[in-house]
Amino acid sequence: MAYDEGTAARVRRLLAGQRHVAEKKMMGGLCFMVDNVMCCTISGRGGMLFRVGPEAHARMLKEPHTSPMEMRGRIMTGFVRVSDEGTRADAGLKLWVKRALDFVATVPAKPPAKKAAPRTAASANAKAKAPPRGQARMGPRR
Repeated sequence: MAYDEGTAARVRRLLAGQRHVAEKKMMGGLCFMVDNVMCCTISGRGGMLFRVGPEAHARMLKEPHTSPMEMRGRIMTGFVRVSDEGTRADAGLKLWVKRALDFVATVPAKPPAKKAAPRTAASANAKAKAPPRGQARMGPRR
């Protein structure tokens, strides 16, 4: 993942006053989560993704340097891709981060994702000892 570290440092400064900010490497870049809700992502392909909500999506696409976010051939309503030119100036980056934060503030905070319990050899053996479905069990019938 080759996202722009300089832009990441600038976004960190803008989010420094926010509570519950986390960074996750995902979607080919670095994603900034606020209250476990995706806020913005620095793309590994250049530019940034901002979550603006479905109601503001069409309006935001009229802004300069924007395009729809496409994932696997689908347009992701509520997310806007902004080219590097749109976030190069501090004022532009600050404006887009504020728009994303304004939308994220309307979304209820999500609880942290629970990690799956690691599988142990004992649990795998227990499954192996159970008879296959549909087969009669050996032994007396009750």
